[in-house]
Amino acid sequence: MQHFGGFCEPRVWGEWMKARVKWVEGMSFLGESGSGHTFLMDGAPEAGGRNLGVRPMEAVLLGAGGCTAFDVVLILKRARAQVTDCVVELQAERAGEDPKVFTKIHFHFVVTGHQLKPEVVERAIRLSAEKYCSASFMLGKTAQLTHDFEIRELAQ
Repeated sequence: MQHFGGFCEPRVWGEWMKARVKWVEGMSFLGESGSGHTFLMDGAPEAGGRNLGVRPMEAVLLGAGGCTAFDVVLILKRARAQVTDCVVELQAERAGEDPKVFTKIHFHFVVTGHQLKPEVVERAIRLSAEKYCSASFMLGKTAQLTHDFEIRELAQ
């Protein structure tokens, strides 16, 4: 096994999260998480793909959305807020040159429930953005992150 780029043995750092990506064919790759889940990634047709799965950078954006949505729902539940749904709509801009990192990401939360208080929802989003969401912290190293939200009252 050859090591490069400053990588070291895992035992030096302790427990590592693991993943595996296997080339399937063309520009399709199967991602396998350490928890046993899989998903297909593929490239755009103009890059040799067949559009059979998410693009790798879409997966990164989805991961950030999932991470912060998880936090927000958990924080709202712990605050005993009567939340019934949470959707995070993300928009991102990427750099024009390689590496085409995200430069701006906007998170729009649509939180549904019964008698949700704006200050409680805002606090949950702020805590996720400023303290808990690891994916957002990493992406925030290259991208400007912005957040807003709307509350929808659950129809009785």
